[in-house]
Amino acid sequence: MCGIAGILLAPDSPSTRPLAAIAQMTTALRHRGPDGESFWKDVEAGIAFGHSRLAVVDLSETGAQPMRSDSGRYVITFNGEIYNFRDLRRELEDAGHSFRGTCDTEVVLGAVEQWGLEAALKRFVGMFAFGLWDAKTRTLHLARDRMGEKPIYVAPTRHALVFGSELKAIRCFPDFRPELNPSAVRAMLSQGWVPDDSCIWRGVFKLPPGSALSLTAADFAKARRTGTVRNKVRFWWSLADVATKGRQDPIVGSDEDLTNELDRLLRLSVRERMCADVPLGAFLSGGVDSSTVAALMQVQSRKSIRTFTIAFGEHGFDEAPHAAAVAQYIGSDHTELHLSPASARDVIPELPSAWDEPFADESQIPTLLVARLARQHVTVALTGDGGDECFAGYARHLMAAQANRRRRLPSSLRGSVAASIGLVARATRYDFFGRLPLSALFGHALRGDRLERLAQLLAASDQEELYQRLTGSSTTSLTRFGHRTSTRRTPRLDDLLSRLLYNDMAGYLPGDILVKLDRASMANGLEGRCPLLDHRVVEFAWRLPPNAMVRHGRGKWLLRRLLHRYVPRRLIDRPKQGFDVPIAVWLTGPLRAWASDLFADMRQSGDGLLDIDKVQTCWRDHVNGKRDHSRDLWATLMFLAWRADANRLPVPARQSRMLEMTGV
Repeated sequence: MCGIAGILLAPDSPSTRPLAAIAQMTTALRHRGPDGESFWKDVEAGIAFGHSRLAVVDLSETGAQPMRSDSGRYVITFNGEIYNFRDLRRELEDAGHSFRGTCDTEVVLGAVEQWGLEAALKRFVGMFAFGLWDAKTRTLHLARDRMGEKPIYVAPTRHALVFGSELKAIRCFPDFRPELNPSAVRAMLSQGWVPDDSCIWRGVFKLPPGSALSLTAADFAKARRTGTVRNKVRFWWSLADVATKGRQDPIVGSDEDLTNELDRLLRLSVRERMCADVPLGAFLSGGVDSSTVAALMQVQSRKSIRTFTIAFGEHGFDEAPHAAAVAQYIGSDHTELHLSPASARDVIPELPSAWDEPFADESQIPTLLVARLARQHVTVALTGDGGDECFAGYARHLMAAQANRRRRLPSSLRGSVAASIGLVARATRYDFFGRLPLSALFGHALRGDRLERLAQLLAASDQEELYQRLTGSSTTSLTRFGHRTSTRRTPRLDDLLSRLLYNDMAGYLPGDILVKLDRASMANGLEGRCPLLDHRVVEFAWRLPPNAMVRHGRGKWLLRRLLHRYVPRRLIDRPKQGFDVPIAVWLTGPLRAWASDLFADMRQSGDGLLDIDKVQTCWRDHVNGKRDHSRDLWATLMFLAWRADANRLPVPARQSRMLEMTGV
């Protein structure tokens, strides 16, 4: 994996000097590619590419980028991996193509020359984002993988279209003027992350998963004047279509048939992702998803694979013993890092810079730390990300699957149960619940905010209201702006479980889970790969009957059944824990001074984004033990910390004189 950046000047650009900014844009992404950086430009055409390289396949100079095709027609800056590139290479060689090296990027160029861009994209198995220049038609093509594993930001400016793997690169362009997007701020504060169909900076957008954008300089100039650049995006693969067709054509077969097919698909997916010319390993939490990936790696490896786990000291938050037991059983070479609370908290100042947009999924802390641990030993790590979204692993999926049973309860009884749980929720504040004997063990699972959410779900009057509550974000609005409307295409799906799975796969997965993995791994120069998100696995999952997802009150039923072939039930079957950290407790103790300082600076910003009185009330209630507001407060703190970090960056107007003197 790498960092990519590019500039396409509009025909009315008064100068070609802005192309020099490609050097600083690429340098801003050096953490993504510590093995070297290169630039390419065609001044007469008004185009420039930059590339920071993390060498994984073909470590020689023949794999360096930006790379030109044999014919000279195409130039590419590519981030990601094409896992089936060897098969494609053989096809292309049979068709008369020759190759200088052994990397996948050269195969991408050959595939585009042989089959055209869209047909080539459909043949690729992998994760990627790239910029491709067609010198013959003078067209810039941008493309992104099916599930959105690799990021690419696009920013139309006054005289140029610029793109990059992260916003850091775009901020280096002298013509870019960052302006906060209030609707993105609202979304981030309510759910902890900026949706993939939005961006924290107004006017910037992320190329959607499974899409491409093709523009000449003249096309861009016209679209910029009419504000329709984003409308030029087209989809070469659609999750909505996959979901709809999958539900219309479900797989018919026995449990054993389904398990065998999933086994075949995941073995293939894992095997393809074990291809690298550098050391590789896996993150292992001991849960279903990471254990499945690690087990399938080990059975297909001639030596012990490397696995990595972070161990927290707090009771109820430490999965390390489970990971160690799985590692011992499968025979992996396991590395476990024990962290004190202080060590984990020390990385918090790094978070705003690493994530680029404000991000408040607290599991970003252990993810960053396990990536740092792994990078000391390997360059590539396979992960279990995507298992919950593909195979129904969240509590909301269980609730949806049991919706019919829930409807059989009289509404009056549901209301009574909901009211009772609400009373318990109000009792389980930290000034009361923290004194109970089992609070240290179960406090993170039974804290008041989660019980209140359960009460709200039970009180829903019908399926539609239940869906809205299951997909809703925080009910505590700490910003002055209202809700934003998603621009995602939503297919017509009849059952509640399918709607939730689609919402998670199209929203939560690319907006939170994959952002977390990409930034945490790339901040450490580590490549993360997700076998469970292979598009063939995703398409298979959408054809599964609901009882293969949820059965006997457990989610991921089929994935568990497969895992039991490789790892005993006793090591796996336990309540879902997640990659949690005790933020609620830290905010009342060691993080209290840091948080208080950030909240004290709110009034000085003068931007009116936050409802300061509400924030201060939530903060006061939390530290006094009246109510657990940790999720809302953590989101607010991460936004404030991000904004402070963004304000410390050089202003682009100040950069322009320096960039004009930069050579490429």
